[in-house]
Amino acid sequence: MAKPGYGKRSAPNQLPRTRADFALLPARERYVAGFVDHLPEGAAMSVKQLAKQLPLYGQQAISSALTALSVAGHLRRVRCALGAGDETRWVFRTFWSRTAHDNEWWQAYLTAENTTQADSSAPDTPAPDTAPPSWVPDEEPPPPASEEPGTEQGPEPTPLPHQRTPDQAPDTQPVPPAPAPHPSEAGPSPAYLALARLGHEDHRLPLSADDCQELEAQAAEWLARGVSVDYLITALTAGLPARVDTPLGFVRRRLTDKIPPRIPATPSVPSGTPAPPHRFLLECTDCGRPGQPEALPDGLCRPCRTARRPATDETPAPSTEAAQIKARMTDLRGLLRTV
Repeated sequence: MAKPGYGKRSAPNQLPRTRADFALLPARERYVAGFVDHLPEGAAMSVKQLAKQLPLYGQQAISSALTALSVAGHLRRVRCALGAGDETRWVFRTFWSRTAHDNEWWQAYLTAENTTQADSSAPDTPAPDTAPPSWVPDEEPPPPASEEPGTEQGPEPTPLPHQRTPDQAPDTQPVPPAPAPHPSEAGPSPAYLALARLGHEDHRLPLSADDCQELEAQAAEWLARGVSVDYLITALTAGLPARVDTPLGFVRRRLTDKIPPRIPATPSVPSGTPAPPHRFLLECTDCGRPGQPEALPDGLCRPCRTARRPATDETPAPSTEAAQIKARMTDLRGLLRTV
């Protein structure tokens, strides 16, 4: 078992366990997945610990298998911040799902996990004689000792700068606010700009100005459900086919089929309480580089994802260094045989 707060965490929406689980995976990945699936909550998930329990494979093979399982949609590695101030510490967890899920599902789930922190805080409930972490929503920190009782409302609002209103003119009317800009003068909406960026992110999805205007309402509905512009762009460009004949129809279909669920609004934070900082980061399963869920599709950062897909356009042309090394090793083996 891992230390408290670390280790395996089971994701929701898993199908019942059957004999056909992981049947489509290669033998090594199927072997590792079957072992991990039977581990209890909080079990150690480091490569070193798994290699100790699985004698058939070494640490490098286990690491490669976990990376393949991340690409297959079975796991994601995350790091969570616990505590506050000088007491903050990072814990590392591996979310596991027997049922494979696509990138959109994992992004929605991890985004909700980051927003609520309910599931991740439940296993780390401290003992009765230990003060709970400051990030638990039900336990607000006490006010500073310097504050006097009855001063919750704070001081009077600071007046506007006196460049135009004299300091000794209390009867002077405040300066009226500037009129709102006319709709025709406003710039393009975030949804329109996200659609316009698709062609720059991937050359297979070029949209014209009329296409962006036609799809703007659908894209705005995504943003209204709490997702970011980067999330929207990643969801529309992930897993594209080799050729997209009609970008307009393709994007319209994805906007309809992959629209994320509505996340219930969280309770409003009382005035005077600072907003909680970002305390949840996804990790690249291969190299451990942290990032947002939408920036790590398949649980991999861009360099690791490119290394696993040598046929993509992002991969540079292979050098002759590997072929030279191979030829040199063949010559050395031949010399050893003649000795």
